[in-house]
Amino acid sequence: MLLTTPLRRRAAAITAAVLTTLTVTAGAASSHAAEAPKPTVVLVHGAWADGSSWAAVTRRLQKHGYTVDVVPDPLRGVKADADYLSRVLASIPGPIVLAAHSYGGMVATNAASGNSQVKALVYVDAYIPQQGDTVAGLSAGSALEDQSNLSAVPLDDTQTLYDLYIKQNLFPALFAAGAKPRDAAVLAAGQRPLLNAALGEPSPYQPAWASIPSWDVVGTADRIIPAVNQRSMAARAGAHVIEVNAPHLAMVTDPADVYHAIDAAAKATTG
Repeated sequence: MLLTTPLRRRAAAITAAVLTTLTVTAGAASSHAAEAPKPTVVLVHGAWADGSSWAAVTRRLQKHGYTVDVVPDPLRGVKADADYLSRVLASIPGPIVLAAHSYGGMVATNAASGNSQVKALVYVDAYIPQQGDTVAGLSAGSALEDQSNLSAVPLDDTQTLYDLYIKQNLFPALFAAGAKPRDAAVLAAGQRPLLNAALGEPSPYQPAWASIPSWDVVGTADRIIPAVNQRSMAARAGAHVIEVNAPHLAMVTDPADVYHAIDAAAKATTG
């Protein structure tokens, strides 16, 4: 059938419109396919806690499509714990955002040193050490400077090595302030001890924050690592600081703020 000139023009216009639509659709699909996969988020707890302290943050991260690995921190000493975490990190394929709480900051800072797969560090009420720093040396003004707040379980007959616990009756006010009383009681009962020698053990390696971008969630009501100490460490590390009106367990009391900090770090460093 022969088409008249008007019909030919109409057919050409329709064809052009269809091709344009297909091109736009294909381009959008290609762009979507090219989006970088989300990094794995590795979460590290500190002393007198366990992985359950990250539960509320973990749920938010998983809801938004992140793969999450909550690593059990052995709490046997800075170097030993860092070496263990380093091996865990080496087993994870693809980019990583590493987030750590409290003493976990000592561990993460050393474990990520030299690991090119770790794209961002996120500290939460945490120690951010320079090489040679100790937990004790970074804890001026901490409520735990008063050793009577701790109980010690000897590990052998030499009376030199102890597992340290925060006394359960003091745990809610000192460590879990801001948490619901029933939650604080559960956390106190399930706390994992820190080896006493870890408090004076120097940070062994070049700090990862010297080569990896870092973020720091500072709890302004923290009694374990006072906010002034956290700000000083964050400034030295050049960290992006997010201040939250929170006590020491910000990931328990203010999980949305902690999630947003991790998400911001991931988007800024992995696209």
